[in-house]
This record gives sequence, structure tokens and C-alpha cells, in this order.
Amino acid sequence: MIKISPALLKQLWLTLGASLSFLTIGLIRGYSASAIPSIEDIDPELIQSSEQKSWIGATPSLAAIIGSTLSGPLMERAGRKRTLQLSAPISLGSWLIISFAQNYPLLLIGRIITGIGAGFVLATAQVYVSECCDPEIRGRLGSLPTLSMSFGIVISYVSGKWLYWRYLAFLSATFCAALFVALLPLPESPVWLKSKGKDASASIKWLHLSARATATVKEENNEKSEKTEAPPSLFTRKVFFSPVVYKPMIIGFALLLFQQYSGIDAVIFFTVEIFRKAGSTLDAMTATITVGVVQLISNGVSTTLVDRAGRRPLLLISAAVMCLSMGAMGAAFYFQFKESPWLGYLPIASLVVFMMGFSLGFGGLPFLLLGELFPAHYRSQLSAMASTINLLSMFSVIKSYHALDAALTSAGTFWMYSCFCAIAFFFVLFMVPETKGKSLAEIEQIFRSTKNQKVETVNMQTVM
Repeated sequence: MIKISPALLKQLWLTLGASLSFLTIGLIRGYSASAIPSIEDIDPELIQSSEQKSWIGATPSLAAIIGSTLSGPLMERAGRKRTLQLSAPISLGSWLIISFAQNYPLLLIGRIITGIGAGFVLATAQVYVSECCDPEIRGRLGSLPTLSMSFGIVISYVSGKWLYWRYLAFLSATFCAALFVALLPLPESPVWLKSKGKDASASIKWLHLSARATATVKEENNEKSEKTEAPPSLFTRKVFFSPVVYKPMIIGFALLLFQQYSGIDAVIFFTVEIFRKAGSTLDAMTATITVGVVQLISNGVSTTLVDRAGRRPLLLISAAVMCLSMGAMGAAFYFQFKESPWLGYLPIASLVVFMMGFSLGFGGLPFLLLGELFPAHYRSQLSAMASTINLLSMFSVIKSYHALDAALTSAGTFWMYSCFCAIAFFFVLFMVPETKGKSLAEIEQIFRSTKNQKVETVNMQTVM
């Protein structure tokens, strides 16, 4: 009989609760691909141009910048758990607006508010999970939010094949309510509690955290100080340009940029349109669901491998596979293989392989690394900034897809995405450190001068 340790059980429970927030993001990302065809077939008066369609797809990522910007100070003041809980009623209200929308402006307002709710979640969930898990299992558990996002996309794709777009919005609203309820019994992050001078022993005990998980980095010249002083502002020159801040910031920001400029959200938001234009021999909606299911399965594989293979190997394989598959997708458009009985399947094959490669590494690991690389004192602010960068790049990819398609042709657009994937490969190869099995304090120490730093662990005997 397999014995599951109390630590794994409790930390898994917390991760699954927090991962519901990423599932709601998946519902937002998958909604336009399913709902727009439904609106065009049943309520065509609501959307009357391709420009309006692109705004329906792109608006949530732009609006999420508002939520992401607010999430940093909110995470710092109210805590990780409360910030996640706040996103639930915001998202619930937005889906209800969409459900009852009678015109395009109301539909757009609903999508804007879904984006704001998603912005609260993007950095917060990953930070919350990373701070509440032991180093040995943090990779697997930290990958579950992204797996949950893929599941949300699949739910939206599959449900959208049969559900009227208003009913699909109602279905999405129920998951927002479930998120709020699921978070109620969970503890606050012990890292946040300690940073606020609060007693974290109950949270540590509930999670059964090890001493390594709650370790901190402390400067020797500050050891004798009895009073804990508040850390200086991130935006002072001394802090912002210190290696412990700017090095992980460059790595984290760049990984999120490469994640988006691989073309992933152009694929997710316009999957049906891409397949129809490519003349794929497979039904467009069936192909869309296939791509979503492949992404979900591949994220599951990544979750099982991340603590065994490590972050760097998965990111390198991911970038290489995405580069080749986007190149093949460009070739499918350039050579117009749709007349061939076998090569007519090249578009679906290319996107399936692309999704496999993306989900294996770049789909979830950049978000996992946000919670690992950034120093504890500034994790909230840096994670929120990184999410804003990610969302801006997401918006630019989604909004520019049709313009690029017109200017570069479909083939040129996908070849451009392929080039970004190639650059991502070399960036990971030369710049990204391995964090597998390291505590958050040990990762922080990688970027510090080891001369005046040491890792200080909490005596767990007092809390276990």
C-alpha cells in the first residue's frame, strides 16, 4: 500500500485549491475560440468585423495588466491567499455580464473585467504555491497551476463545441465561485507571515513544512541586530541594481517574453481560424479540441518530469521542439500542402507537436521560476512586474496576429515565431540556472555574493 506523507497531502491540497485560479484563466483564454464561432452563427449582430473579433480575443490580456499591477502591493499588504480570493468575485461578476450581454460594448466590458480578475491571479497563485511547498516537491506541485490552466482551456473548447456562448459563460462563472470556497480552509503563506512579523507556526504546522523550506538568507553584518528592520524599497538604486534583484529579474522577464513570442496565444485564441485558413483536412473545431487535449496531456508529463529532469533540460527541449514545429507550420502555409492526402495533415501535426513542446517547458516553467528566482523581500513586486511584462507581450502577440498575417503572410508569421523560439533556446542554454531540489533561500544565494551571506533555518522543533 502506498503511504502518502501528511506534508505531501496538505501541500497538494493547498496547491489544488490555488490551481483553481489558473483554471479560471484557462477558461478566459479558451473562451474566444469557442464563443466567437457560436456568436457568428447564432447572434451575428453582436460581432460585425474582424477588428471586433480581435478585441474580444485580446482585451483580457490588456486589462489583466491592471489586475497584475494591483496584485503586487495587494499581495504584500493583504497576503497571497486573500489576493487570490479577491479575484473570485471579480471574475464571477465578469462572466455574468458576458452571459447577459445584449450588445458588443457589454460583451467587451465583460471581457475586460475577466482580464482584471486574471491579472490578480497570474503572479499570486505561483508565489503562494512556491512559498508553501517543500523544495523536493515544489517543482511538481508548482507545475499544477499551469496544468490546471490547460484543463480550463480544454473545458472551454469541449463545452464550446456544444454549448451556446451564453451558457458557456455561465459554466465558467461556477468555477469562480468554487475557487472562493476552496480557498477558505487554506492557511496563509508562512513566508508572507514571517515577513510581516506575524506568527507563522500554525501555517508551517498545517503544511508540515521542513526546515529547508522555511530557511531565509541573512547577512552576517545584520545578525547581531535584535530588531528586524523593514527592507529598503525595491526602487532604490542600491536594491534595483543589486545582483540578487537584476539578475533573476532579467531571467524571469525574458522567459515570459519568449513564452509569448513563441506565438502560443495566437494559436490558442485563433485556433479555429488558423485551421480553416490552412485548409486542414480535419474539422477545425475537432482540431482545436485535439490541440487543447494535447496541451493538457503534455503539461501533465511536464509535471511528473520537472523534479527529475530539472528546469533547464525541459526548457531547452521545449524551445527546440517549438522552433521546428513553427517552422513546419510556416512551410504548410507556404507550400499549400492541403491538396496532398498526407501533407494536408501537416498543420494539425505541426500545432500538436508545438503544443507538446510548449507544454513540456515554456508553458509552465517560467511561472514556476517566478516563485523560485525572485528574492523573498521583493517577490511580490517583482512577480507582479513580470506578470505585467507577460501580459503586455501576450496582448501584442494576439492583437498583431492579423496584421502580421497580412504583412508577412501566414508562412512568414510562423517563421518569425520559429526564430524567437531559436533565440529562447540559446538564452536558456547560457543564462538560466538550475533550481531543481534547491530551497528558496539557496536559490536566492546563487545571485548573492557568498562572502557575507548565509542560509538561516528555522528550528522546526518549536512548531512541529
